[in-house]
Amino acid sequence: MTLPVDLETDAARLRAVLAEDLAARGALDDPAWRAAVEAVPRHRFVPGFYLPGEERDGRGLTLWQPVTAELDRERWLAAAYSDTTLITQFDGDEPDWEHPADRHGGAPTSSSTLPSLVVRMWADADVREGHTVLEIGTGTGYSTALACERLGSAGVTSIEVDPRRLERAANALHGCGHTPTLAVADGLYGYWPEAPFDRIVAACSFRSVPPALLAQTRPGGKILLTLSGWLYGYARVLLSVDGDGTAEGHLLGGTVSFMAARTHAAPAFGNPAHWAAELPGESRVARHAPERITAATEEAFSLRFLAQCAVPDAQLFTCGDSVHLVDVVSGSAAELMPDADGGWRVREGGRVRLWERVESMLDAHDAAGRPGPETFTLCVRDRQQRVRHPDMPCLPLPSP
Repeated sequence: MTLPVDLETDAARLRAVLAEDLAARGALDDPAWRAAVEAVPRHRFVPGFYLPGEERDGRGLTLWQPVTAELDRERWLAAAYSDTTLITQFDGDEPDWEHPADRHGGAPTSSSTLPSLVVRMWADADVREGHTVLEIGTGTGYSTALACERLGSAGVTSIEVDPRRLERAANALHGCGHTPTLAVADGLYGYWPEAPFDRIVAACSFRSVPPALLAQTRPGGKILLTLSGWLYGYARVLLSVDGDGTAEGHLLGGTVSFMAARTHAAPAFGNPAHWAAELPGESRVARHAPERITAATEEAFSLRFLAQCAVPDAQLFTCGDSVHLVDVVSGSAAELMPDADGGWRVREGGRVRLWERVESMLDAHDAAGRPGPETFTLCVRDRQQRVRHPDMPCLPLPSP
């Protein structure tokens, strides 16, 4: 599609402003990545996306508003060159961008990740000229285009599980002159035809490190991915691969989250009232409040991931004043209820005492001096994956 000259001029100006802003905030230190940000026209990869409205709808759901050049050119272009994640799909349903409509709630399943995080991911993975890379999660193709601009198309392979998303990304990439290897594939299994890779970077999250990715990385190569789970706890890790199925690396700091690989998404757990009805009547005083893992703080963000390691099959939700944990694998549940003294009480049932396990992890974390995520190491050996800290018990990840 040929775009008006004034649009391309405005876009080039906004790209330069974006690059300057990212550099000023320390998010774009490498001159080569800055040149890529200044060169890649992000607006061509996001012809339509959603932004949240200022108010929720009558049911309390987020009101997502479609944004396209036809609806509001200035808003569309400004958002395309803002350091913002742009949602392009909900619940796996491809929007009708010819007749876009407001969206009430829904789970985002594809997006164009905010540019600062995209370049941070490539930089954290220590991607350099001459490397062959596998990107898991093509999405809109913007991140792929940055990699092609930096490395050349021949060294870049990008896979996407959604064929409609990949088709749109491929058209945008080819329209910008980039010809990476693209394939519809499940990131859980990597992409054997182009393996081995020097670097693997995942733009989605996994409950544990997929063994196929270890096998497809050259000895001495690196894998950067986000670990997540059914408590929606997140941790990024940069693994160095030894070549015999083993790998090790430190967790990285920050509060980065990615959508889960679709095969690792949380299962439906049914009616919360049914789970609560099965709990015993007696309760005990909770040693830790649920805010330890739910508060909007960096420490709670990190602790939520560690809690998830302690109860990997649990899901958390709030109903009224109570906080619930439900484990569909073991059939266990817990309910935390505020008491009149400002504390919390807990009821637990099933084979696994869910909150007791979380509390044990929190006790150990406090006893160790409340260490940050950078002090933890992920070790992958003999198909076992464990998060380790010298002053805390090991926390296993779910079996891959």
